[in-house]
Amino acid sequence: MIGAPGPNPTTRADAKSLLAILEVVVKRALVLLAAIVLLALLLVPLLATAAPPEEADAAVRAPVEAYLRGHATGDGEEWRKAFHPSAMVTGVRDGKLVSMTAPDFVSRAAGKPPADEAQRKRRIVSIDVAGDAALAKVELDYPKVFFVDYLSLLRIDGEWKIAQKTYTGTSKKAP
Repeated sequence: MIGAPGPNPTTRADAKSLLAILEVVVKRALVLLAAIVLLALLLVPLLATAAPPEEADAAVRAPVEAYLRGHATGDGEEWRKAFHPSAMVTGVRDGKLVSMTAPDFVSRAAGKPPADEAQRKRRIVSIDVAGDAALAKVELDYPKVFFVDYLSLLRIDGEWKIAQKTYTGTSKKAP
């Protein structure tokens, strides 16, 4: 019979080609999806590492703010509230390691605000919290020196305290 419907070799070849193309497209889409998921998993920890200081829990901020008030007022009681009694204060001065206990640091409080207090600026740069541990970065911009302090905090018996202060200072050139 002429013109009777039957198997069409061209249609089968076209169908096989379309299936092959579809298979390649699906494989590429799966690879792309896997890459997107992997990228998201890698970026989430980077985006969530340090909360802006205004978002950090008030309980974590409290000892950091007391520490800054101690600098502004010269009141050692503010530092005593901020530091755990076993805390250490560590930095480098003239290329040498300088270390003291928190009580020694507190004993250096002048008992009054610094004479140049109006020219001093302090700010909490970041606070990163993970469970019962936190790390605060603080900048102290004074007329003659710029300090960066890293305050390691621990939640001990439900209360946040500074367990370690590590600092560095850079002298400013006279104008």
